[in-house]
Amino acid sequence: MRVSDRPDAAPLLDFDFVDAALPWRSGCAWLGGARREAWLSDRPLEAGSIGAGVLRRSAGAWAVLGLHRPMAGGDVAAESEAAYRDLLAAARPSAHPYLIRIWNYFGAINRGEGDDERYRRFCVGRNAAVDAMFRDPPPAATAIGAPDAGAPLSVVALCSAQPAIALENPRQTPAWQYPREYGPVPPGFSRGAVLRDGDGATLLASGTASIVGHVSLHAGDVVAQLDESLANLHVLLDEGSQRSGERFRMEGLQALRVYLRHAEALPAVQARLEAAGVPSACVAFLHGDVCRRELDVELEGVFGAA
Repeated sequence: MRVSDRPDAAPLLDFDFVDAALPWRSGCAWLGGARREAWLSDRPLEAGSIGAGVLRRSAGAWAVLGLHRPMAGGDVAAESEAAYRDLLAAARPSAHPYLIRIWNYFGAINRGEGDDERYRRFCVGRNAAVDAMFRDPPPAATAIGAPDAGAPLSVVALCSAQPAIALENPRQTPAWQYPREYGPVPPGFSRGAVLRDGDGATLLASGTASIVGHVSLHAGDVVAQLDESLANLHVLLDEGSQRSGERFRMEGLQALRVYLRHAEALPAVQARLEAAGVPSACVAFLHGDVCRRELDVELEGVFGAA
């Protein structure tokens, strides 16, 4: 598996940030940088659909599942539970039963107070649907709010014939062990995953923000939040190297998504990433809301082993 913004073959998974279309859309507006993120395999591509509106592509040991559900007027927990039940029903009996990396997008992610916040309701619904295999350990994942409050729930899952190496970050409390103050059930994701196939080893970093332990840091300062997020990414790369025996470094970056709550922060964030030596050619900047309302930037990335 490799990721490129200039695919030379039909992608298994194709995120076009400028001309977004079903089934692989995020609902997040493109702000700048890389316009596309294509996940490529050297195996023949097969495409189709499964019942309950789940779209599927597969290539060798990999498959991608995508589904989209309206959420504007419904109960977020109920819609999320139904979506994840359909996702697992499509994945588990297949030749690709392991959920490796999941993207979740829906509108107004921070609307509502306390346990009525839409993100917390999403976590409740997902938790009600998933099985023991999902929880042990959970996949790498991202959950971001689309700027359009009426955006549907979009769930895209990379699946595999074999399990990945799930990663946690020593600087951070595992999200699935967060205390009660973050909601009635903790978020269901690991901090990252390492894959191996014929193209070598790849590290997939989950949505990574300015969190140390379980506490958000630097509220109101997007540049300081970015620095903390980068520190977390570097530690995750070290952890992935130790767990896998491979060598992961920022220089191996294949794709980086930078989600910004406030579009006007783009110039400052671009300048800071350039100063930090992050390769700019494969960085996409997207307008999206971080699941914690006090945070303004989140990163996710794909890294090849050296």
